Amino acid sequence: MRAVTGATTSGELRLHNLLRLLRAAHDRAGEATRSELTRDLGLARGTAAVLVGDLTDAHLARERPSPQRGRGRPTAILGPHPEGPLALAVDLREDGWTIATAEIGGGLTVREERPHAAYPPEAVLSDLAAAIDRHLAALGSRAVGVGVAIPGPIRDGRIVDIPHLSWRDVPATEILRAGALPFSLGNDATLAGLAEARRGALRGVSVGLHLHVDFDLGGALLADGNPLHGARGTAGEFGHMPLGGSTLSCDCGTVGCWALQVGASALLRATGTPVEPGHGRADALRVLAQAADGDARATAALHEVARDFGAGTAALANALDPERVTVSGLGVRIHDQATDTFTTAYRDGLMAFRREQPPPVLSAALGADAILVGASELAFDTFLTPAGLAAWQPPH
Repeated sequence: MRAVTGATTSGELRLHNLLRLLRAAHDRAGEATRSELTRDLGLARGTAAVLVGDLTDAHLARERPSPQRGRGRPTAILGPHPEGPLALAVDLREDGWTIATAEIGGGLTVREERPHAAYPPEAVLSDLAAAIDRHLAALGSRAVGVGVAIPGPIRDGRIVDIPHLSWRDVPATEILRAGALPFSLGNDATLAGLAEARRGALRGVSVGLHLHVDFDLGGALLADGNPLHGARGTAGEFGHMPLGGSTLSCDCGTVGCWALQVGASALLRATGTPVEPGHGRADALRVLAQAADGDARATAALHEVARDFGAGTAALANALDPERVTVSGLGVRIHDQATDTFTTAYRDGLMAFRREQPPPVLSAALGADAILVGASELAFDTFLTPAGLAAWQPPH
């Protein structure tokens, strides 16, 4: 939850306002001036000055001079403190992982990128847990939480099923959790959507649809910036819907999954290249590069995948009625390199009454960082609470 509970004592009121101000600075990417935050939060200038001082003394945030925006007294921007809290964000993919830190405001610093062998999942997660422990030890008391993105549905801290990797009912939280720090696990496509709603192209959108394409694809429907997780926490498996008319059998146990027609594996399949689960990212990127150079077979594969991507996106738009659609991962390259093909299939698939004002399909504003940003937001959502702030100990 992002909301801060009401206050009944002076101490609680102070903490409430500290959290409001720190959360606002974080949500505004550490780029809002004190005067803007004071106005937006309805604070008295004197109160805001005291709160900024408290945040600075606690190493939670710090002001820096603002570029002069016109005449008048120079103002200051409230952003991250150089010794302030850091969230550890992890993007676990089918073939590797990336570990980064995020500061107040969301600024990312990548600390490690590494491939893995995909099998068995317990070994992959154990290696990742050791890497997380290493980075947390290096961060010391500045670390306030860990957020991990997983390329599959999550329920009760377990990976439910990543069919093409045969990862089923894996106790991910049990293996990955590092010490007493708050630890959060989320689906990668959902977290990419969350990031776009907080900091990207879905910010301020009442109903947004996000689609993340990697080896296959998944997504999230977001209402007022919040992902809808479903009754059992596993919503957004759009790739396992029969949206493209395929008759292929999927490892998930059904037939005709959209994921078999869109993504890196689909590009390889369309060129006649053998598909090995969790492998082939470089080969798929090579297909896209060859298509850009005019290679006939690669171009045909690209347009086949783009057509299926557009048609399935239209089906979701018909069903879910989003205000805007964003795509991330490999979906950006597929959409951008075959825009006309995607757009024709998308518009043809929309119900007639939607075609006058179709939901725009946009590339994710956060690019390749979307999943890491989303994972870091999970950690900061736990930290930016009364309990999280009470536990903060500034580095000495």
